Amino acid sequence: MATRHAFRHLARRMLSNVPESTVYGGPRPQEAAAARRVTLTTLRGKHRRGEPITVVTAYDYPSAVHVDSAGIDVCLVGDSAAMVVHGHDTTLPISLDVMLEHCRAVARGAPRPLLVGDLPFGCYESSSTQAVDSAVRVLKEGGMDAIKLEGGAPSRISAAKAIVEAGIAVMGHVGLTPQAISVLGGFRPQGKTVDSAVKVVETALALQEAGCFSVVLECVPAPVAAAATSALKIPTIGIGAGPFCSGQVLVYHDLLGMMQHPHHAKVTPKFCKQFANVGSVINKALSDYKQEVETRSFPGPSHTPYKITAADVDGFANVLQKMGLSEAANAAATAAENAEKDGKPSENS
Repeated sequence: MATRHAFRHLARRMLSNVPESTVYGGPRPQEAAAARRVTLTTLRGKHRRGEPITVVTAYDYPSAVHVDSAGIDVCLVGDSAAMVVHGHDTTLPISLDVMLEHCRAVARGAPRPLLVGDLPFGCYESSSTQAVDSAVRVLKEGGMDAIKLEGGAPSRISAAKAIVEAGIAVMGHVGLTPQAISVLGGFRPQGKTVDSAVKVVETALALQEAGCFSVVLECVPAPVAAAATSALKIPTIGIGAGPFCSGQVLVYHDLLGMMQHPHHAKVTPKFCKQFANVGSVINKALSDYKQEVETRSFPGPSHTPYKITAADVDGFANVLQKMGLSEAANAAATAAENAEKDGKPSENS
């Protein structure tokens, strides 16, 4: 038993090269990490049993840890990072190299959910070969389990098929495809006419035929999403597509009510429910911090943990005196005296 305990301790220590005794604790094992890893088999089982699939985006280590801890099934590293993280008006500017940075950070923070990385605009449209090469990078360099690509044009269907044949799981995406706003004329819902609705279903079926394990349905009327979900044998993941899909996805920042800036207000979708108002909490915390620093109430004794003995303070002050730094020596002595009293700086400091 002792040997087993020692091995577990060693395994935990190997998670980080940061010593446990440093000022920063370093990463600690997440309880969620011990849970069973979500795989495509997991999702197929949920779909077969009629259990809704949960998907949330994440773009960095902290958000990934939250998504993992919440027990979300799928963590999508979306190219929406261009808008909610980098401040762009569309998803178009983000590059594959930048997406890979986001993917790696998320992979470190979310060991349990299935990880899906978006192929950003410009890295898969030229040819199926380019698409496969980009998808390979997302898995090998980004640490993802699968990729997502947008659209249902013949070239996109061919790209999806080629990626699947290369041994990489693919999630499709139809309806409003943000990378195609140049053609769509903006962020406009799809499937609102007979022809458009039929196209959504046909495209979803074509992506299924190409080997996709799931299809995102974005910004389409609920009856259209219900029809596509019924027609498909693979799960549909809705976003602004009503309650009849096999699962739902929302952007992390949107569902948390995190962003209060006017720029974000103009790109926050109408369909998003805010499950919290985290942005207000953050703003208050920052304001409180600013006030406490300006009034010198922070840091107090409980946040000034590192001590030096009185003897060392005297020795330090003597050395400073010899260096001709009398004021610095007095400051050190005064600080030590204050720390013994109440940890607060003097009025003249």
